Formats: sequence, C-alpha cells, structure tokens
Amino acid sequence: MKKIVSIFLICMLFVSCNSDNDDPPTSVSFNFTHNWDGTNVTNSEFNTIQYTNANGQALSIEKLRYLISNITFRKVNGETTVINAYNLIDVTNNTNLIYTLPNEMLTGHYINVSFTFGFNNDDNYQNYTDLNSASWNVPAQLGGGYHFMQLEGKFIDNASAQTGYAYHCIRAVDNSGAQQVFQDTFFTVDLGEVELKNNASIVINMNIAEWFKNPNQWDLNLLGNMLMPNFNAQVMMHDNGQNVFSLGELIP
Repeated sequence: MKKIVSIFLICMLFVSCNSDNDDPPTSVSFNFTHNWDGTNVTNSEFNTIQYTNANGQALSIEKLRYLISNITFRKVNGETTVINAYNLIDVTNNTNLIYTLPNEMLTGHYINVSFTFGFNNDDNYQNYTDLNSASWNVPAQLGGGYHFMQLEGKFIDNASAQTGYAYHCIRAVDNSGAQQVFQDTFFTVDLGEVELKNNASIVINMNIAEWFKNPNQWDLNLLGNMLMPNFNAQVMMHDNGQNVFSLGELIP
C-alpha cells in the first residue's frame, strides 16, 4: 500500500460522463470522536481515573492511538470507490482526528461506507516511514507489521492500588509451537448509508467502553498487560471491537 491515494471510480455511463447530469465532486473528511458510553472523551479528560468498565473496574485513559485504512464507498449499483490509504488517529496528542480524503468524491447517495480497523495482511507487512517514526511497529518475534491500536492507562486493581494497563491490538500470533501461528484480527467496520453533500464531514464515533464489554467482559486484573503475545487475548479484542464504531450525524 502507498500512502498516496488510489481511487477507482466506475462511471455509470458508457465512455464519458456528462457534467450536466452527474453529481458534482466534493471534498470529504472524516471526523473521529470518542466517548465512554455516551460521555465525551478528549485528551483533556486523560490521566484521571473516572471511567468504570463492564467488570466494575475504575480506570483512566492515558494513551489512545489507532489505525484505520481502506476507506470504501459503495453505491446501490455496485459501483465502489476504494481509498488505498491509512490514517493514524492519535487522541493523546490530538492529531489526525479530522482526516480529509486526498481526492474528491462524487456527491450523492452511497449504500455503505466502511473502513478497515488496522491493516489487512497485504498492507501490514509493507514499510511505512511515518509509522516507523511514530514507533508503531510490532517486534519481529511477534510477527512484525504494525499495531492496530494502543490504549493505555491505569486501573484500580484487586489490592486497591493503581496499576497500569496496556490494551494493544495486533495480529494474533501463537509462539508456543515450532512455528508461529497467526490469526487475522483486523476487521471491516460497516457504517451504513451516507448522503454526501458539498464539503461533507462524516462523523465516526468510537465508544471506548465497548473494548471492555461485549462479548468478552474484560477483567484488567487478568488481562491488563502482556497482551501482545497473548493469542487468545488478541482474538478477544477482535471480537470486542465489532461494536466499538458507529456513524454519527453527517455534517454538511
């Protein structure tokens, strides 16, 4: 994958499109917002123990970074626009929370917009200088490639002490045998229908609480650290991520 965007548009007409009949192009941006079961979360709320997970554990957030890639728009006739690019959202440093697509999109109705959480396998094992400089790499002994998410903070443990946790998502790897065994843990987030208007801004909500909730109620005493080499924990994270993202209101 290259960070330069490649967009493949299939025209609904035969050879050329008449600008008088087609929907006009427009810039499109993605606005990533974050909440804890409906309570807004920004970096100004970090570093304070004020959230409670589904397991009843009080915790804070000190770092939140995650990667999305391959934004895809699909029309009712099957016409698909794939944006072969990625964005590293860094809530901690308040960077890349708004991501403007490098190429314009046609206005109009799309029956689904989606993106990949993390990288698929083809993209994961290429070399990205900007992600390297952001210390986003996964060590070779854990399969290499890149992180999908880093969520860190502190929680009140069973001894009533503040303990650090590191909820890091990568491709699941099992190093227990003679050879590494992998399981894919990237996933597609289907957001549903959008109507793109002029200079549209698509709001993407992340409910951080869902990472600890469903279908796996997360006990940070048992699964608070050393999760990257934990094959089963990575699969559980993948499953919990299915309900994390949702589509917000379109900002015209």
